[in-house]
Amino acid sequence: MPIPPTSPGVDRSLLRDDVYRRLRDAIVDGTFAPGEQLRDLELAAWLGVSRTPVREALLRLAHGGLVSARPGRSTVVSTLDARDVRDARDVVAAMHEVAVREAVPVLGEADLAAMRDANRRFADAVAAGDVETALRVDDELHDVPVRVCGNRALATVLEQFTPTVRRAERLRFGSLRGRTSVTRHDELIRLCATGDAEGAAGVAYDTWHSLPSEGP
Repeated sequence: MPIPPTSPGVDRSLLRDDVYRRLRDAIVDGTFAPGEQLRDLELAAWLGVSRTPVREALLRLAHGGLVSARPGRSTVVSTLDARDVRDARDVVAAMHEVAVREAVPVLGEADLAAMRDANRRFADAVAAGDVETALRVDDELHDVPVRVCGNRALATVLEQFTPTVRRAERLRFGSLRGRTSVTRHDELIRLCATGDAEGAAGVAYDTWHSLPSEGP
């Protein structure tokens, strides 16, 4: 397994969740490619931690479908299977639909302003072909209703399945199709601002469910 030449610069007191996020992001952004074997000893050295949090993180990644773990044998990065993407996409879309429906009645002006600002930055990133920024600010926008609704079970499900969707989204936002999300976001924010919970929830669902399960 080729280890990136630069250290991520993490502290040895890295928490388990931080290890998980580092490995998850490395898979989503393509640092670790589909089919690549992941060795816990090498990953631990890269992150500057013991093997225990790495093993725990790999188990969590396996539950989310990002790696395929075979106890006593090997752990490899999963391929981007169309069926897996469809399944994750459907779950993520449903969770965002619920989050928006629950959040709309209690969204404040500061929340709506945060969503508008995120969509402006999202549009700029898509126009510039900046996939990393587009994904980050897209998360910021959609995280507002998730945070406001306060449904912890919903947030847990999203944490598990969103990374699989994000791997496919990298293809989407690198193409012209990503620009349609700007318009969807505008409509989502408009409906949220008018208090139309059902309409906004429908747009939130469609925004995520419109993601194709295969690349362009």
